[in-house]
Amino acid sequence: MTKQINVFVENKPGRFKKITGVLAENGVNIRAIEIQDRGDYGIMKLLVNDPLRAHVALTEAGLAAALRDVIAIAIKDQPGELFKLAELFEACGINMLDAYGFVTQAQQEAIWCVEVEDPSEVTRVVTEAGYRVLVEGELYES
Repeated sequence: MTKQINVFVENKPGRFKKITGVLAENGVNIRAIEIQDRGDYGIMKLLVNDPLRAHVALTEAGLAAALRDVIAIAIKDQPGELFKLAELFEACGINMLDAYGFVTQAQQEAIWCVEVEDPSEVTRVVTEAGYRVLVEGELYES
């Protein structure tokens, strides 16, 4: 299972610098990032090459960080492929709690990261439908 780091931060200048600085100082490479505004506070969601090291470094720096399981699903990087996955999710009654995607140039495929209530069941469903689910560490090393 892929690990995502959620960092809860005050919404003010310098927070982004602090988080990225802590990660840089600890040799952690950011693979994907999403920032959500929640008014006075925000959530920064990160995929990194070493989630455990990042989590320890961020919490030791006094930041509120949590590791979350997400499913990283590889799909073809072409029109309609995300729609096909959406059709599968609807047909199986899968509700996404949170999701984002990005494209890997080296693999020439898109990665759709999704947080769901039952990761094991969703992993089974998408694998049976012919999708490749990245195993723990695979995304971090690419």
